Amino acid sequence: MSQLALPLRLADHAVFGSFLDSGNETLVATLVELAEGQRTQGCWLWGQQATGKTHLLQAVCDRAGDRAVYVPLRMLAGAGPALLEGLESREVICLDDLDSVAGDDDWEAALFELCNRIFDADRCLVVSAMMSPRECPVSLPDLQSRLARLPAFHVQALDDSARVRALQLRARHRGLELPDDTANYLLKRSRRDMASLYGLLDKLDAEALRAKRRLTIPFVKEVL
Repeated sequence: MSQLALPLRLADHAVFGSFLDSGNETLVATLVELAEGQRTQGCWLWGQQATGKTHLLQAVCDRAGDRAVYVPLRMLAGAGPALLEGLESREVICLDDLDSVAGDDDWEAALFELCNRIFDADRCLVVSAMMSPRECPVSLPDLQSRLARLPAFHVQALDDSARVRALQLRARHRGLELPDDTANYLLKRSRRDMASLYGLLDKLDAEALRAKRRLTIPFVKEVL
């Protein structure tokens, strides 16, 4: 996916097919529709860390292709708000971690102008943050008003059963078989947030490929 002047690449795993939508079915269906061209102003995703917000924004961009652009604001905050110029040329603009620049006068002014250009051009804005629009510490009232137009979805964290299924889905996406007993073993031996679990799966994938082994509990014990 081309990214205007932004030197970014989407994660190869960040697609709708590798995201377990348990508890978030309506949100995922909404994002799929807008990524495929349904006319909408967009939406606001909020929730705690490691619930999949970045995955979903990148999945939107993967599905929409060159019609979309992904901007990780936390990563690019130091580059300054000038990087927002021209983003409205895309049909779908995905701004990740908007709360990371909230409260900064220059960023808020630039975001306000971008929102105006997006809505005037009948484009779609998808935003993620750690908190709901009402709780986000945006100081500029006009920007608050623009962002309040977006339907808000709380990204639900997965329970343990769904974490196992999410790990197995990610494994299948990578061409791996992750048996139930191995997945449950990982859940008991690792931090329980999905970012940590996925990171562990990545490590096991690399080690299994090198050793030409399957993801059995004995093999996982060796790696850990």
